[in-house]
Amino acid sequence: MPPSSSSIRKTVQAYLGRHPGERDALAELLAALDRPVDVTARTTLPGHITCSAVIVDRQCRVLHIRHRATGLLLTPGGHVEPEDRTLLAAALREVAEEAGIAPGNLCLTRQMLGSPVDIDVHDIDANPAKGEPAHRHYDVRYVFYIAGDEPPAITLQNEEVSGARWLPLSEVTSPTLREKLLQARLDGQPEPVNASALIHDGRGRYLLHLRDHKPGVIWQPGAFSLLGGGRTHVDQDLEGTLLRELSEEVPDLLPEGLEPYAVETATSVDGLSVPIQVFTGIWRGDPDRHRLHEGVLLRWFAPDVLDRLRLSPATRDLIRRHAAENPAGGAPRAAAPPLHEGGRRPVLTGIGVHLHLEDDEGRVLLGLRHPDAEFAGNTWHYLAGKCEQESAVACLVREAWEEAGLVINPADVDLAHVVHVVDAPGGPPLMQLVFRARRWKGEPKVRETDKCLGWKWWPRHELPDRLVSYTRTALAGIAEGRAYSELGW
Repeated sequence: MPPSSSSIRKTVQAYLGRHPGERDALAELLAALDRPVDVTARTTLPGHITCSAVIVDRQCRVLHIRHRATGLLLTPGGHVEPEDRTLLAAALREVAEEAGIAPGNLCLTRQMLGSPVDIDVHDIDANPAKGEPAHRHYDVRYVFYIAGDEPPAITLQNEEVSGARWLPLSEVTSPTLREKLLQARLDGQPEPVNASALIHDGRGRYLLHLRDHKPGVIWQPGAFSLLGGGRTHVDQDLEGTLLRELSEEVPDLLPEGLEPYAVETATSVDGLSVPIQVFTGIWRGDPDRHRLHEGVLLRWFAPDVLDRLRLSPATRDLIRRHAAENPAGGAPRAAAPPLHEGGRRPVLTGIGVHLHLEDDEGRVLLGLRHPDAEFAGNTWHYLAGKCEQESAVACLVREAWEEAGLVINPADVDLAHVVHVVDAPGGPPLMQLVFRARRWKGEPKVRETDKCLGWKWWPRHELPDRLVSYTRTALAGIAEGRAYSELGW
C-alpha cells in the first residue's frame, strides 16, 4: 500500500524544519494531507505527490533523461504506485524503470541521509488524451550516490524516454534543485552512513541481537545481527551514531575501547547499497540483566555456533575474522584512550520535546497516557515526542498535529524550560525541552489512541496526582520563572 498521510506529513514537516521559508509554498500540500484522500494518487486533484531520484556520480554529475512527451530534460521520476512502501521507494522504482539503474547500484549521501533534498511545486498542463485536467505536482526529490566506481549501464524506457545525459551540478535544469545541491556541497564519494558494534568479551564470545520479524519494515527481519543503526542529522560522527543507537536499543550497555574495525556493505529494505562502519568494543555484562528496547533478545555466541543461526554471511565472516585475529583466552586488544579525563566514555543525551499550552484561564494542557504505553502508562503528561531527523521546533510542530490535531506556527514558539533528567539509576540522561506556544489553531483531540486516552486543561493549583515527575518539575520551574532544572542525578 502507498505511504500514509501521517508518514508523508512527517517527511514534509522535517523538510520544512530545514527550509522554513518554503512553508507558504507547501501550504496547499499540507492542507491536502489533512483531507481524507490519498495525496499520492494521480487522480487526486487539484494536485498530488510525485517522486524523483537525483543520481550523482563520482564526478559530481547528475543524471537527466529526456521525456518524449514534453522534450524536457529532467531527473528520473514519476507518480507513486500503490505498491510503493515509501516516497523514497517510489523514487527508486522510477529510476529503475526509466533508466534501468537498480537500487543496489545506489547509496544514500551523508548530507541528506534519505531525507528529501527538494520539494518542488509545479503546474501540469491538461492532457485531454488521458482525460486529465490541469493540475499540480508536488515533486519530492531524493539524492543518491553511485555506489560503485563507475556509473552503471543505463537502459532507457524507450516508450517514454529518448535519451540520457550527465550534467554538472551547476547545469541541473531545475533551479530549486540546483540551488540545494550546490548548498549541500556534495562530492559524489560514497561513505558509511550506518554504524554497528562488534561487541566481544575478550574471551571468544560475541554479542548478537535478534531483530523483530517485520519484513519490509525491519532491516534483516528475524535474524541475528550486530547492534547499531543509521546516522541521523544530529550525529556529529559515526561513533556518535553508534553511541546513540546503543542508548536507544540497550540504554545501559556501553562497550569499552570502541574503535573502527572494518567497513562492510549491506542491503537496505529498499534494496540500496549501505556502507557500514563497524566498530569493535569489549563488554562483559549479562545481557539478561539489561533492558532491551528494540528487538527480541541479546545473547553471547561463540564463533563455532554461528552456522546454526539465521545470520548474514557478511556478519558471520566478520566475526570469524575478528576471532582469528584475537584468539580466545589471549590478551584482549588494548582499549582506546579515554575521551574524558578520568577514563569516562562519552554518554549520549537523548532529546525530548514538550508542548506547554495555557488557555485564557491560565490552565495547562495535559494528556492521560494510555495504560499500555511504554513510558508513564496511565499518567498525565505534556504533549511530547522524541526528536528525530529534524529540528526540535519542527519536531514539536509535527507532534502537536499528530497527537492532538493542533496547528502551530514555529514563529509562535519559545523555549520555556529545560529539564536534564535521569529516569532510573544508571539510565541514559535525557534533555527534556519544554516549548511554550503563544498561539495555535484547533481544539485538542485524541489522534493516537494507542498513546493517549484524552486531553484536559488543568488549573495550575489543581494538577493531577499521577503526573510525570519531570513534567511537574518543569511546570514549577515555569511558574517560578526559572529556565533550567535537574532531576534524578
